[in-house]
Amino acid sequence: MYKIYSYSTLHSFAQNIFLKIGCSNEDATIAADSLLIADLRGVDSHGVARLSGYVRLWEAKRINTVPQIKIVHETPSTAVVDGDAGLGLVVAPFAMQVAIDKAKNVGTGWVSVKNSNHFGIAGSHAMMALKSDMIGIAMTNASALVAPTFSTERMLGTNPIAVAIPAGNEQPFVADFATTTAANGKLEISQRKNEDVPSGWVQTKTGEPSTNASELKNGGALLPLGGDKEHGSHKGYALGSIVDIFSAVLSGANYGPWVPPFPAYVPMPENMPGEGIGHFFGAMRIDAFRPAEEFKLHMDKWIRAFSSSKTVEGQKKVIIPGEPEVEFENERRKNGIPLLESVVEDLKRVGNKFGMEL
Repeated sequence: MYKIYSYSTLHSFAQNIFLKIGCSNEDATIAADSLLIADLRGVDSHGVARLSGYVRLWEAKRINTVPQIKIVHETPSTAVVDGDAGLGLVVAPFAMQVAIDKAKNVGTGWVSVKNSNHFGIAGSHAMMALKSDMIGIAMTNASALVAPTFSTERMLGTNPIAVAIPAGNEQPFVADFATTTAANGKLEISQRKNEDVPSGWVQTKTGEPSTNASELKNGGALLPLGGDKEHGSHKGYALGSIVDIFSAVLSGANYGPWVPPFPAYVPMPENMPGEGIGHFFGAMRIDAFRPAEEFKLHMDKWIRAFSSSKTVEGQKKVIIPGEPEVEFENERRKNGIPLLESVVEDLKRVGNKFGMEL
């Protein structure tokens, strides 16, 4: 069911595909880095399984592989970046670096992005701040697959939020989550495995609960975090809305039901109010609040306290956000990355287009 590939093999393959579609050497490397970190960290829905989707977007002339990414408005601590329809995998690291550079100068940096595309996992961009002893924040809106609480209409994307916080001797705290009960990529994995999904992930086109992993193809919708009102879906709806507004209404990107879809075969929305997909990034220097070493000492204490807290029966320990991903990365760098056979076949088809073998 699975085939194992080394990180270097998959990275080289993805990098060469990005070169084939016209990326520069630098951008191809950045894009492959951004893509493969998802596979390393166990977020299989957003790694090389998405590679063919980016190629299809390029074929549909919706991705510019030689973008002139630029700042179009700024203050000492803020900026708006125009991604020039580039790969989000490349636009996002550029914008996050702008936020980090501004934080170095004035303590914090905040960057909103327009005219971009799908940027992979939010956590990879937020984590860029860690090596500078900063807290990193990353979020993005996405194509409308989510029905707000009490609605049958798709109005929001899965709209993830990531926050990366440095520690001292402990691993960083890295929260990276969709504002839906499950990301669309989880549905895609269940479809490949021909499995049902848990209740609370999706609803039918008339708003009834469903466990069909293909429900979106039938006109259904993903559900906000919480699943239903009784379990707090109004809070998930609010979180997704915040991401949409920060990422797009603030930058001039498309928002709500007008966000461009990731599948290239899905028609673009009519009367789009903005440009491309939107992102939002933040960087905060720890020493703008307290000495960095002192903060990291207390983050270590915080992490250890939570890790050692009493657990319910049958559970070994409380998990710190980012901890499972570190375990995945250590394992997969050593023993390789497992890919479903359907993903392998998809990658082989992509390679065949450009005369390349996986």
